[in-house]
Amino acid sequence: MKVANQTQSAVELVRAALEKAHQYQAEYHVFNWINDDAIKKAEAIDRKIAQGEPVGRLAGVPYALKDNFLSPEGETTASALILEGFQSPVTATAVRKLEAEGAIMIGRTNLDAFAHGSSTENSYYGPTKNSKDTTRVAGGSSGGSAVAVALDIVPFALGTDTGGSIRQPASFNGIYGLKPTYGAISRYGVVAMASSTDCIGFFAREAMDLDLLMGVVAGQDKNDMTTLPNFYAESEIKTIKKVGVIKDFNNEAVNSEIRAALQQKIETLKHQGCEIVELNMPALKYALAAYYIIVPAEVSSNLSRHDGIRYGYRSAKSQNLSELYENTRNEGFMPENKRRIMIGNFVLSSGFYDAYYLKAAKARTLIINEYAKAFEQCDVLLTPVAPNPAFKLGEKVNDPVAMYLEDVMSVPLNLAGLPGLAIPVGKTNSGLDLGLQLVGPRRSERTLINFTKTLEETA
Repeated sequence: MKVANQTQSAVELVRAALEKAHQYQAEYHVFNWINDDAIKKAEAIDRKIAQGEPVGRLAGVPYALKDNFLSPEGETTASALILEGFQSPVTATAVRKLEAEGAIMIGRTNLDAFAHGSSTENSYYGPTKNSKDTTRVAGGSSGGSAVAVALDIVPFALGTDTGGSIRQPASFNGIYGLKPTYGAISRYGVVAMASSTDCIGFFAREAMDLDLLMGVVAGQDKNDMTTLPNFYAESEIKTIKKVGVIKDFNNEAVNSEIRAALQQKIETLKHQGCEIVELNMPALKYALAAYYIIVPAEVSSNLSRHDGIRYGYRSAKSQNLSELYENTRNEGFMPENKRRIMIGNFVLSSGFYDAYYLKAAKARTLIINEYAKAFEQCDVLLTPVAPNPAFKLGEKVNDPVAMYLEDVMSVPLNLAGLPGLAIPVGKTNSGLDLGLQLVGPRRSERTLINFTKTLEETA
């Protein structure tokens, strides 16, 4: 609004964002590419305003783009060598909608390669550092986007969430992170990880900014047959009277300071008149195992298109076509990419499909039904995002199981297609950020965002 009212120019906003991006880049490694030409778009918006022409709701607002969204500006690498040099001929629907409203992309943010990870340490270009402690991880896979917002480089950033990749880094960096209902925002033009759980979402420092962003980007897209009709603007904001707490998510395996923060919120909500409903949800114990069968299966299919033939990186060592495929994929993929491809091919192979993939799909149905029963007893759920605050860089890199266990509280939502909103709730004694997540029924994003006002008042 400041730009439209001419109290601040788009050029001033974008220039300030670019200066911060360059200032923090060496220490935090937020970006894979910084868009210094963004200033030209800002100049164009200022000219429009000076001439009395209409501008969009996000006119001149700088934002950061996770580097797995296709856009002609810069290379779309998904932080993987195998996509190095790839310039997209198309623009992702989410990017197109934001920029139609005047938002200006100032850089592409770092991520775990192909979004495979929970720490942004699996990037070909190196890890992104936590915004409060550079010896710790930013979270992942959308770590760069989270840190760009946490460091106040930009007011919002785009991310993707397949199993917690927005909510967990938002929690690790003390900001809001929204994973919408599956299908609320088009996935067209986003490098695919797991097509049945991928969601497009946002990071912001102010919860109500998420309301504006959802209003801009949500809606059906003919290029993505999984998108829902635009329910967001018309969805009802419900009054929250009953808040559910999952018993199994509040035990000794969860960091004591996270449990304390959860308990503090519970007590305050009780004082404000909310009823706290304790829930047994036994099917959730299958979520992590089901997720790490279903997702690698879809990953192995989606990554089969990267072969060094059509676009991206191509190995120079090959003497024939077979070697070209093998060497390109061996050199171009990160170890975690290879691990997921191998697991996916295994669970889909003849003789193992029924034993693993089919059982995981059945467990997913149990999880969906479990959430449906839960929302018959309460309006929203309040849970930790992850069992621990941000961990040390390198601490879990060589222990994939320990890394996967960091997703135990975030992946059930993606399997069920539910919206989740990470909210900042304070800090540890050592100054690390703590976050919790609100979970609602499908299409309840407006209610979740609105409820954060109540939670902010209890801070």
